[in-house]
Amino acid sequence: MKNIKKIVAAAATLIMGVWAGNTANAANAAADTIAEYGGDYAVMNRWPVTQRDVGGTLLFSDSPEYVNKNGILYRDTVTGNVRVLYYHLNDTNAPKKIAVFLEREGSEAATVTITRRATATPNKYFLHVGKSVQKNYFADNRKEILTIEANHGQLLDKSMGKTIIRPGELVYGVYDFSVNRPVKVSVLMCDKKDNPAEFVKIAKVLPKDEQRLRGTFKGADRIMTAVKSYEPTKDGIVFVPIGDNEFDRYKRGIDATDGSEAVNYGNYGVLYRIYLPIREKSKAQLYLSPLGGVYAGAVNAVSGLKKQLIKTPAIGFFGDNMSSSARDTVYKYAQKGQFVISKFHELADLGVYGGDKTLMFEYSPPGASNLPAHIVIMPAK
Repeated sequence: MKNIKKIVAAAATLIMGVWAGNTANAANAAADTIAEYGGDYAVMNRWPVTQRDVGGTLLFSDSPEYVNKNGILYRDTVTGNVRVLYYHLNDTNAPKKIAVFLEREGSEAATVTITRRATATPNKYFLHVGKSVQKNYFADNRKEILTIEANHGQLLDKSMGKTIIRPGELVYGVYDFSVNRPVKVSVLMCDKKDNPAEFVKIAKVLPKDEQRLRGTFKGADRIMTAVKSYEPTKDGIVFVPIGDNEFDRYKRGIDATDGSEAVNYGNYGVLYRIYLPIREKSKAQLYLSPLGGVYAGAVNAVSGLKKQLIKTPAIGFFGDNMSSSARDTVYKYAQKGQFVISKFHELADLGVYGGDKTLMFEYSPPGASNLPAHIVIMPAK
């Protein structure tokens, strides 16, 4: 996630790249609609939404991202509803383990109930890892209960004690759980031969890298709700921005290892629930358009009682390519405070939806990808 600080500069960027799977079909469908608005480009209006942060505590561990020695990568003590996101690369020349270890420092046992989790096999192909974790997270609904005995500890997931991360490989995981008594959560890296339960007793907290992407953040879920129902014939092409730090602000918290302020550039680990009602007897086409560079992830679309996992894009990943003429056009509009969509956009098809059912998207910024992104809404063909 090293490149996410370019997201503000890229906020009005149109990306033109290699399309895979149904991405080309999505772009062609959008191009037909855009042509009706005057040719290659159409001005989009921002669709107003309300926001509120709810849920439990997010522990975000991504600094140091490139880990070159053993130690504690992040640590805090939590209770209640918790989400842990860790994202680290083995930057040594030896195989390692990266694990999340829970300790109960008290006279009574703690009960940990895991409600959602996702990891992927460590890999040097970062976008593949990021997309795999997203697919697994949105597809998971297993429940597991752990008991942490008084003054004892154990791994959040037993597989962490066996998973080996070779040099240059990335490991990324997201776990949602609740705990009834305070537990100390430590994200750590140790040698392949080490027992994390013994290592955590002697390990020291590693300093942050220059990106400083770690911390504890309250309100791990963000609810977005459109102010009004979308009416295709009246509203035209609109968009909802995600992770631009203007209309969708970055979360701020505390680095519990030193007490300093923490900023979650990109809102990684935040679970968005985005409610987008459509006027009755109308149909709308929705797309996801990443604007910050390379991108690969997934979302859940919930329409009425039906839930569908959608990969974004369907195959492969979005690139970071843009023609000079497209860039010039975008900047011309941006100087006037406008956003545009073009037939050159990279678009992930989120589907066509009618106003007869409640529409909600579950979204979370995928690791290894860049923000911001737009959810684009336009009249359905």
